[in-house]
Amino acid sequence: MSAVLPYQVALIGGGLAGLSLSITLAQKGYRVIVFEKETYPLHRVCGEYVSMESHPFLERLGLSLDAFPRIHTLTVTAPDGYTLTHPLDMGGFGISRYTLDALLAGRAVAAGVTLRTGCTVTAVAFDDSGFMIEAGGETTRALAAVGSFGKRSNLDVRMQRPFVQRKDRRLDNFIGVKYHIRVDLPPGQIALHNFRDGYCGVSAVENGLHCLCYLTTAANLKRGGGSIRQMEENILCANPHLRALFTKAHFEWDKPVTIAQISFAPKDPVEGHLLMVGDAAGLISPLCGNGMSMAFRAGQLAEAVLIPFLRGDITRAEMEKQYRLAWNMHFSNRLKAGRLIQSLFGKPWTTKLFLKVLKPFPILTRGIIRKTHGNAF
Repeated sequence: MSAVLPYQVALIGGGLAGLSLSITLAQKGYRVIVFEKETYPLHRVCGEYVSMESHPFLERLGLSLDAFPRIHTLTVTAPDGYTLTHPLDMGGFGISRYTLDALLAGRAVAAGVTLRTGCTVTAVAFDDSGFMIEAGGETTRALAAVGSFGKRSNLDVRMQRPFVQRKDRRLDNFIGVKYHIRVDLPPGQIALHNFRDGYCGVSAVENGLHCLCYLTTAANLKRGGGSIRQMEENILCANPHLRALFTKAHFEWDKPVTIAQISFAPKDPVEGHLLMVGDAAGLISPLCGNGMSMAFRAGQLAEAVLIPFLRGDITRAEMEKQYRLAWNMHFSNRLKAGRLIQSLFGKPWTTKLFLKVLKPFPILTRGIIRKTHGNAF
């Protein structure tokens, strides 16, 4: 490969973690390029609930968030309809990825980031002087590179990341499905409706819409004959709350946004000298409702080690070691808690039993929610 267009940092993927990190670096005067295979605005499979822990950070990036619906109550239902409702101490707000990603992309360009959209990275090579990144028929040089390419990418396969090659598939092969709907629901509520081998989140976003996003197994899709609509009718709608939603709501799209082969297996936050951020570093169970804030926080952690490296204060090896330690300190326990909580949901009897145990003890429910969240930053 031959070098073209030198940059100090290249980000592979323009989602929440990649865009927010690019903005903070560019604002400090660093030369940054972001490669994003899609074009903005776009819909992504996401629950579209943002914990308030990241609200101060987003405002520092220049985003005005006052107009977006606030969320302060959690409702969880078992597959048979049994319900638990609990206040969210920290709470959050709803915003679609269609809006949020485009806002961040605009802020990135305004900060001086080179943003290449509709551009898929096909190869990444590393030597002692940095990275060579091949995308769109060109090769770009960068001193440091960050993997922000989401839940699963062709680069994961090319890099032979261990989670892709695992033989134990219990944490792999999930599918995600998202709609935007119009429906009359209590304000300020995020609902988590369980069904056989899956769960569905529903919460308000902008423009009077609600995001309906669910996670389930590929086996459930197979039980539905490979038809999402048939799976929803036969499996999701066994929960009376979901049956009411799918009956009464107006669905804005003819077809949902989908993603397959989602893995909740542990990942290494540093692979091939790439600092991994967001879902590329590790995916928390969506029922914990905190993946978006974790993406922003991971970008902050990466920035904290990238800047000393770019200044020459620490070596690449020290940067990678410090990032791995910081990432594990902030997120390892959250992801473990998420996997444990996920194991208790999606099965009719365990879900209902768990909710019945929690219902008389609000302090226990509050503690479990706290395990999946961090402090404001």
